[in-house]
Amino acid sequence: MPWTEADIPDLSGRTAVVTGANGGLGYQTALALAGAGAHVVLAARDPSKTAAAEARIRERYPSASLAVVPLDLGDLSVVSAAASTILAGHERVDLLVNNAGVMAMPQRRTVDGFEMQFGVDHLGHWAFTAHLLPALLRAPAARVVTVTSTARHRALRGLDPADPHMTRNYGAWTAYAQAKMANFHFGLGLQQQFSRAGVAAQSLIAHPGLSNTDLQARSVREGGAGWVGAFFEALTARSGMTPFEGARPQLRAATDPRARGGELYAPRFGSHGPAVRRPILRRWDLQEQIDVLWQVSERETGVRLDVTAGSAG
Repeated sequence: MPWTEADIPDLSGRTAVVTGANGGLGYQTALALAGAGAHVVLAARDPSKTAAAEARIRERYPSASLAVVPLDLGDLSVVSAAASTILAGHERVDLLVNNAGVMAMPQRRTVDGFEMQFGVDHLGHWAFTAHLLPALLRAPAARVVTVTSTARHRALRGLDPADPHMTRNYGAWTAYAQAKMANFHFGLGLQQQFSRAGVAAQSLIAHPGLSNTDLQARSVREGGAGWVGAFFEALTARSGMTPFEGARPQLRAATDPRARGGELYAPRFGSHGPAVRRPILRRWDLQEQIDVLWQVSERETGVRLDVTAGSAG
């Protein structure tokens, strides 16, 4: 039988943090985790949208244990403050789902001067994860799930350390592909860090396939996606999976007792289908790209992700 939310084990006593939890895949992830008994921290940017999401979860599960923490991944000072709030209120974090993201935007910069997609989708999550390491490592067996996309396959060239923000040759879809490849390399590299440190925490990757969320429509509204964005908006509206279905790969990666660090969960047929473990396609330069990502991420954010020390430097 295909894996569904009904297969999530009892999560009572566990704390889960979900970024972008106020809509789309993030909302469905938070809803399912709350329904399984976890205490869920909704980490998201828009206060009114987050309040509405919290209300919907409580309507479905009146006894849900929820907390709301404002999180703008495009501002490292807010990322740090959000992590500090979570650390102050929670001894440990058992599950971290790095779900939030933007797609195919016109060329823009974050508060810290990063290309918006690389900055929000990867660098913000890099810093957030690093700041939460103390709580993750205090959990008996924490899991970090980072959400990538099949769009990563469009990143034909590796991350350029001299121009990670594409100042010389920006393309909305090229930048998105780079950001999603960074998510992929981050998930694998973080598992390497956990393994080397000999800790019980695990890092996994997930991608949702073709899911009909607001992500496609927003990219079209903001004018960066071009005809490709219009095509995918129409395609997802016609044949995409629902957010409910699209969230299953990340939920399985986060909760399936049989899942292991370094694995990728995705729809069986690439864009559609039940959530299954999929093979990791390893390019010849995979390790080099992971190492480059680590160097660039530490340099750009000023945040060192040091699992051995159990904290961000």
